[in-house]
Formats: sequence, structure tokens, C-alpha cells
Amino acid sequence: MKNINESTDDINLTGFRFFKSLTEEELKSLNFEKTCTTYKKGSIVYKEGSRLTGFYCVMRGIVKVYKTGIDGKEMIIRFARKGDIIAYRSLLSQESACTTSKVIDDAILCHIPYKTLLNLIEKNSSFSLAMLRIVCAELKEANEYITDIAQKTVRERLAEVLLLLKDNFDLDSDKTLQISLTREELANTVGTATESIIRLLSEFKQDKLIDLQGRKIKIINLSGLTKVANLTKY
Repeated sequence: MKNINESTDDINLTGFRFFKSLTEEELKSLNFEKTCTTYKKGSIVYKEGSRLTGFYCVMRGIVKVYKTGIDGKEMIIRFARKGDIIAYRSLLSQESACTTSKVIDDAILCHIPYKTLLNLIEKNSSFSLAMLRIVCAELKEANEYITDIAQKTVRERLAEVLLLLKDNFDLDSDKTLQISLTREELANTVGTATESIIRLLSEFKQDKLIDLQGRKIKIINLSGLTKVANLTKY
């Protein structure tokens, strides 16, 4: 991990979408109290069970947030990208971190102290509402995931995960997902064995739904993936 340097000294949170409801004075205070750090791929930002002192704003890169099962297997909760915040739920509930976060693409994160967050919540109702909406959205995603695990096949879940990754990280000009995951990470996101993901990706390729180039996944047939995922949108 690398401390503040030239690439982080001039970072300003004024344009960060999460803080759009703050006043000019609040933004000035926020920028003064933040601490921005560069994290290399593979770095752990915080570990499950640790005591958090603040939350993090993702300014660059990709961070995976996951829980560790009894057998040591990861269960990936989400992938945070530029514009997202992490570690806020445990902070608000004043609990130890309920997840671990690990950088999978070189990142810059800005740490916001708990007292700063609490002060904004107490004094700015618009910000409090925005915070509440984020927590509710996370709860909705958790409910949908539980439903998928209970009702959908692994094949359906993989197709849906690929579509969600497309929505969150988009495709490049060659229709390739702009996030590179290992087969194990995909398995930990879907909630299945790595061997199953390898087999299903091969089947998706044979069915001309996707193409594979190492870790890179190219979406060939969007409507076909949507059908496999048993979804109505797209």
C-alpha cells in the first residue's frame, strides 16, 4: 500500500455523486478531513471483524467486497468501482466490519472519518436521505440474491451475473466486459464451485452467447443471455 503522493494530493470530492447534496462549507470540511491512499492490486483495505474508523470513497479502480465462510471460501457481495462507497453499513451500526475488501484493479480510495459522517447525517437531511436510500438499495440487492439462490439454477445465476457486470462496468468497443475476474471470483459471485463455472462458460461459448479470451469475456448474444437468466429486461 502506498500513502498519499502526487497522484492523490489534489483529489477533490466536490464532484463525487454521493456528496452532491452537501453545502459548499460541508464539502470544504470534507475535503480537509479526508485521507486519500493509493492501493495496489491485491491489497486488503480492511478485514472482516476489524474495527472501522470511517468509510471509503472509491475514486479509481475496482474493489471486491466479500464474506468468508466457515470453510474459508469467499462469498463475493459486490464489486465497488469509481463513484461507490464501501464500509458504511458496519460503520453506521457501530459493529465490526462484516466483510473484507480487496483491491482487484489498482485503486485510489478516500477515507472519511466516522465523526465526519455522523456530523453530516445529523446536520444535513438531504444527505441523510441519500444515505438511507443507499442502505435500502443494498438491502434490496441482498433480498434479490437470496431469492436467486433459492429459485434459480447455477446456469441462470451465471447469466444474470454476466449481465449485472455489463451494467456496472459496461463493455468496450469490442463488446468485452471491462472487468477481468478469475474463474474462482466468478464462482464466488455466483455462489457455486469453480469447476461448475468453467463448464458453464464453455457451454455459453459453444452456444455462441459469449467468447472467452483468457479472463476476458466478450458478450456476443445479449438477448440470449437474458433468456438464459430468465429475465425480461434488456
